[in-house]
Amino acid sequence: MNARKHWLSYTLLAVVAWGIWGAFSDLPTKRGFPETLVYVVWALTMIVPALVALHRAGWKLDRDRRAVALGAAAGLLGAGGQLVLFKVLTLAPAYLVFPLIALSPVVTIIMALAISRERASRRGWLGIGLALLASVLISYSPAGDGLAKGYLWIVLALLILVAWGVQAFVISHANKSMSAESVFFYMMLSGLALIPVALAMTDFSQPIEWGPNGPWLAAAIQILNACGALILVYAFRYGRAIIVAPLVNAAPPVLTMILSLLVFQRMPHFVNAIGIALAVLATLLMALEEEKRPGT
Repeated sequence: MNARKHWLSYTLLAVVAWGIWGAFSDLPTKRGFPETLVYVVWALTMIVPALVALHRAGWKLDRDRRAVALGAAAGLLGAGGQLVLFKVLTLAPAYLVFPLIALSPVVTIIMALAISRERASRRGWLGIGLALLASVLISYSPAGDGLAKGYLWIVLALLILVAWGVQAFVISHANKSMSAESVFFYMMLSGLALIPVALAMTDFSQPIEWGPNGPWLAAAIQILNACGALILVYAFRYGRAIIVAPLVNAAPPVLTMILSLLVFQRMPHFVNAIGIALAVLATLLMALEEEKRPGT
């Protein structure tokens, strides 16, 4: 079987890891462990899959300047965007922020078309379009009491959108000239490098849960996030960015909502339900598109 066939397996594994992570990711925060410290825990959990991947690759690490630059760029764009998100959510409610950020694959697609010359059939483009629409609908939440403070949040949200969109392309592009294990290793190092920023953003004057429901619960959940990130790098290694990026953006929330319904009895809003249906259809269309790709 051609190596490209692996793209769907890795993509679905990333969907599962991030879908499960999404269903439980807010538990430590609800129990008194700040999101900024959750970031610190996540950065530390990245070490485990990074070392496992390097071990499987025979400890071979690309060390040239280009490899270091691409890997570090991917890590800083992703982790930096996460830190900016903490600030954005203090300026605007989630129901405004997340539907906007959900469009980050648009940036990836534009870059893949312009730089990597990736192409898709009509069926593929239909799947891509449905995935983007599904991402926005799934990210929707009913308006609460919170109101946006000024317009800075829009600028910052757009920065995150661009950062995460560029990150996905960089991961895909880097895989063409360096090993996936090296890409992830430098992403891990970049995440660790931003820990001081997360600590500086933490309000240590508030009560913090340091027991089992704090850092230990966060670690058990964030290891799924870290493993999902590694699996995503492999998905980009074998699949096209214009297919993988919108798919891994739209599909994980579907599993998250299903688990939330089963475990926490949280019924999705009807808008989210429409998004789920579109995400499933988009997944089928894009899977067929990639599997029928010439040379696979």
